[in-house]
Amino acid sequence: MIVSVDWVLGLSAILFGIGAFGFLARRNIILMLVSIEVMLNAVNLSLVGFSRHLDEPTGQILALFVIAVAAAEAGVGLGLVIALNRNKPGAAVADLTGLKW
Repeated sequence: MIVSVDWVLGLSAILFGIGAFGFLARRNIILMLVSIEVMLNAVNLSLVGFSRHLDEPTGQILALFVIAVAAAEAGVGLGLVIALNRNKPGAAVADLTGLKW
């Protein structure tokens, strides 16, 4: 059974909407990072869906690059969270201004 591109794009749009709402509604840095990861995975899903529809591997290769960028973003974000927790316990976005040199 082959899934239509419409269903893949619909699921991708729903995931992106959930990620965007999670990013805008949360004040916790870790949950904001998870929401960004959900949005990037939605983009990957649409890239792979279009790649499958067009019978070209270009979208799948681009999805691998997006995964690499997501891994780097997670590393930087977790580094910020660790630096924040060293100074003051808790992971609130408002506390990031205290990390200035």
